[in-house]
Amino acid sequence: MDRTDTKKTEQCIRLTRLPCLQPQPRPRWQGPLASLLIGLCLSAAQVIAGPPADAAEDYESVIVLTPNIDNGRRVYLVCAVCHGPEGWGTPDGTYPQIAGQLREVIIKQLEDIRAGNRDNPLMYPFALTRILGGPQNLADVAAYVETLPMTPHNGLGPGVDLELGERLYADNCADCHGERGEGNPGKRIPALAGQHFIYLVRQFEAIRNGRRKNANSEMVKQIAGFNQGEEMAVLDYVSRLRPPPEKMAAEGWLNPDFPNFVREPLGVPPLPPAPPVPPPTPGPIP
Repeated sequence: MDRTDTKKTEQCIRLTRLPCLQPQPRPRWQGPLASLLIGLCLSAAQVIAGPPADAAEDYESVIVLTPNIDNGRRVYLVCAVCHGPEGWGTPDGTYPQIAGQLREVIIKQLEDIRAGNRDNPLMYPFALTRILGGPQNLADVAAYVETLPMTPHNGLGPGVDLELGERLYADNCADCHGERGEGNPGKRIPALAGQHFIYLVRQFEAIRNGRRKNANSEMVKQIAGFNQGEEMAVLDYVSRLRPPPEKMAAEGWLNPDFPNFVREPLGVPPLPPAPPVPPPTPGPIP
């Protein structure tokens, strides 16, 4: 490895130490949204533990239902609290882009979260039957989300080693996720094109270290040997895969189904900029 490659690898490794990849402090929510979120979490805490759900069986009961897009729009309001009314998540990867995702994948992930096969404490209360609803609601909201156009401005990686990333993707990922990251509905393999880079990194790490328990066993084996430089390169490349034009939102598009939705993250306006630093007080004139 020459000095240039070494420098690129060091840059990629430093990326894994960015604050946005570390556990984030819980925001201080205020107002009606706080009441909603606290209520949801308290509801989850009050659920009486029962036998583990059979996610595969539940998936089969949902996927055969005929979805009602209008009802899916109503159900989606629960999801919009975090993923936004457009389903675009946040470019910093705190929340993934779910717009345009395959409905089969959405149903599987929701069922896995409900069954405890995918550990996601923040999303768990929202996925519960008493909040999101039963099988028909899952079928409806998954179909609605699949129809949402995707943002053309997802969070990208630094672009430091894209040729290596392209080779790694072709050799290790394309057979399952598709040449252009389009996913596979029959095998419930997610589409990756258009996903936020930091979110991809976080999920890759969760799969590799076993925190994401619903990962495909073949993928777990496939990525076990990746070093950090290779991981950053392939995920950087993936973040730049473009969905087909018909799945992309027009510039400036906002979801007309939610015209009155407050579009700041979690309904919390951004913090005002810090005041300028005052000039130093001049010392006494000698």
